[in-house]
Amino acid sequence: MNQDRQAMLYGLGAVALWSTVATAFKIALGHMSPLELIWIAALVSWALMGALVIKRGQLGRALKSGWRTALWAGLMNPVAYYLVLFAAYDRLPGQEAMALNYTWALAMAFLAVPLLGQRLTRMDVVAGLTAYAGVWVIATRGAVFNVAFADPMGVVFALISTLLWALYWLLNTRDRREPLVGQWQNFSVGLPVLTLLLLVAGPGFQWHGWQALSAGVYVGLFEMGVAFILWQLAMHNISRTAKVSNLIFLSPPVSLMLLYFIVGEPIRLSTLAGLVLILVGLGLQQRQKA
Repeated sequence: MNQDRQAMLYGLGAVALWSTVATAFKIALGHMSPLELIWIAALVSWALMGALVIKRGQLGRALKSGWRTALWAGLMNPVAYYLVLFAAYDRLPGQEAMALNYTWALAMAFLAVPLLGQRLTRMDVVAGLTAYAGVWVIATRGAVFNVAFADPMGVVFALISTLLWALYWLLNTRDRREPLVGQWQNFSVGLPVLTLLLLVAGPGFQWHGWQALSAGVYVGLFEMGVAFILWQLAMHNISRTAKVSNLIFLSPPVSLMLLYFIVGEPIRLSTLAGLVLILVGLGLQQRQKA
């Protein structure tokens, strides 16, 4: 098996797992608060990544350096990003939160202008206008001339999550840590903060049943853990980034089908229309980078 084919398989594995997480989010949030879900998921992911760091013989290096970066990175991911993202999923139908979250790549292109000194191309502007027209269609649920959103705070949370995720990856361009070690350090910083929030500002440790626990473990194991590792392997081994990055377009349709068949969410025409616009915008942006 050549290296590109292997990288594509890694990428497909990551996308397949990401396609299931919107469903897992909605199942888990039906039983517990966003703060409880992020704590369980972060704990599982931290344990998984810690085990891999130890297996690779990287623990000594991980304990010695990189913690200054982890202080700010850990507060962004997992703490701020996932708390805001789960708050959006808690308020919005999974299909809407999922679709809005896909605009993070466009947010990154716009934030790169002030942060990295990059220039926006004409295609960046066209892609952004197209994708955010889709955001408007989804946020208004098809009533595009009506500014009274069904759940304005849910939409705000979803869009803030895209800004946080884009900002996190832009700042990570200056991060020289090995990705797995860096993620484990970030979660080592974030987990105590989440524990404190759960005890002080949240409901504390409560039992919500095996289904809730299983969903939380699934999120931590696959969305934050295995999918991240597979995606990193894909990006590291592929000869041309666009080959694997375009795989992300497979995820939204599969996510919608799973939400429909497992969660029972009726798929809104406004979500489909808005998602098409978002994916067209992302496609225009990807095309100029190919």
